[in-house]
Amino acid sequence: MAKTKTVFSCTECGGQLPKWQGQCPHCSAWNTLVEAVSTPASSNPRFQSWSTTNARVQVLSEVKTEEVPRDPSGIDELDRVLGGGIVRGAVILIGGDPGIGKSTLLLQALAVIGKRRKVLYVSGEESPQQIALRASRLAVDPSQVNLLAEIRLEAILETLKQEQPEVAVIDSIQTLYTEQVTSAPGSVSQVRECAAQLTRMAKQTGTTILLVGHVTKEGSLAGPRVLEHMVDTVLYFEGDTHSSHRMIRAIKNRFGAVNELGVFVMTETGLKGVSNPSAIFLSSYRDDVPGSCVLVTQEGTRPLLVEVQALVDDCHGMQPKRLTVGLEQNRLAMLLAVLHRHGGVACFDQDVFLNAVGGVKISEPAADLAVILAMVSSLRNKPLPEKLVVFGEVGLAGEVRPVSRGQERLKEAAKLGFTRALVPTANKPRQPIEGLQVITVDRLEHAVDYCRGD
Repeated sequence: MAKTKTVFSCTECGGQLPKWQGQCPHCSAWNTLVEAVSTPASSNPRFQSWSTTNARVQVLSEVKTEEVPRDPSGIDELDRVLGGGIVRGAVILIGGDPGIGKSTLLLQALAVIGKRRKVLYVSGEESPQQIALRASRLAVDPSQVNLLAEIRLEAILETLKQEQPEVAVIDSIQTLYTEQVTSAPGSVSQVRECAAQLTRMAKQTGTTILLVGHVTKEGSLAGPRVLEHMVDTVLYFEGDTHSSHRMIRAIKNRFGAVNELGVFVMTETGLKGVSNPSAIFLSSYRDDVPGSCVLVTQEGTRPLLVEVQALVDDCHGMQPKRLTVGLEQNRLAMLLAVLHRHGGVACFDQDVFLNAVGGVKISEPAADLAVILAMVSSLRNKPLPEKLVVFGEVGLAGEVRPVSRGQERLKEAAKLGFTRALVPTANKPRQPIEGLQVITVDRLEHAVDYCRGD
């Protein structure tokens, strides 16, 4: 047996060091080095080629390409995030908080795929009886779903070779262990080696493998970040477990668009796709409330209408508070400075709280103008004009910059009954949109003046 060697691996970047130290020299992260066992390359299957033939140098123009066939999963919102369906031989990693619905969604998908493809569900966390109870509760047909309760990787690989399923689910990757590594299941070494061997097998046999991954308190996948680089697609579940809304977002996708968003609602019979999520996010919206503004954000190819709420109140402490939910907190500080300098509105002695209603996370700068108008509305205790939607990026010089897919955003707003839109001048539509009055601005102070009624 090859002699093992102890190393320290970084949980953020996967870098290795011979001894422990407080900061990783590769990614500069603190307290991320954990003890692991390094195996020699000669005995490590991760270093074996996925190709069954000898590699040779080719001219790129001579390489034959073909359209990647996709197999629909039977769940429209999941297919949207995947780019149209699952791809043969792809490795898909699904992460999310405990209890948010990862296992529920995959069991529902396998029950549909199992009607036309051979599938296998590998459970390392739950017993077969627990999975059978879940299938009964979800009212799915479990007759075509093969089940294996196992955490030893070698036994799982042998079963995959014998059964030869077209789609396999591993729930979860953190529970597996391989006998070639002596560390405990869930450690950096085990997670990396198990994922590498499963990925290698998927490429060789054409089996589509879906891995369930745990997340840390910070919301990132547990284990080294190299796990995200191994797989073809990385999906994240978002949403509050206290709410019925669930969102699944593509962070990485080699076979489709990234940042695509699928919206579900949790019911007694499992997750149901939502074809018009804007209607759900605006179900309790009222346009006569100060501090509320409707934003048209773009998630992948889908425009979404989301209510942005702001509360600006007198500061009762030594330091004013700046808190955000679903929006970037650092960008809030920048917008407050721009609002003071170019909009003439000072909030240095005010507590500012922001919230994106519905649990959706907004990271695109197109939310800048909506955030500023919501804060101005709350500060003046005056509602914005009724049936108004807003989008636009605000620069440090006070200019309102255009955003992508402006025409699609406006059409979505008109479809939901909004009659006014405040947008950047460069996003003015070439043709009028029926029922929608488009007001264009190129400076922040013009947008503030419009909301004042000047």
